[in-house]
Amino acid sequence: MSTTLDLPENVEATLSYFLFFVSGIFFYVVEKRSRFVRFHALQSTIMFLSLFVLDVILRGFRIYPSFFYIYSPFYNLFTLLIFLLWIICMYKAYTWEWFKIPIFGDIAIKNI
Repeated sequence: MSTTLDLPENVEATLSYFLFFVSGIFFYVVEKRSRFVRFHALQSTIMFLSLFVLDVILRGFRIYPSFFYIYSPFYNLFTLLIFLLWIICMYKAYTWEWFKIPIFGDIAIKNI
């Protein structure tokens, strides 16, 4: 199927994850023809905006010295998991999978 930007659908879907929610918003607004691209773009936007807000909240705990030793390993794990999720999402989009992340994918499916 042809896309608005004349790129293959799987490439557009992959690129919708590339710059986190920024590219997700771009492809969701620009792409009008492909449900596959719009799904991945919206899922990317919702997921990464939510994770961004959570990250800002978690960074707020850094100011409390008593939480630092507990917080630091969990924050590092959180960052690693986000990175792995980002790689997995791009791989799944590139291989034409309608990979739904719980909650985020359900919202995206309902709104494309």
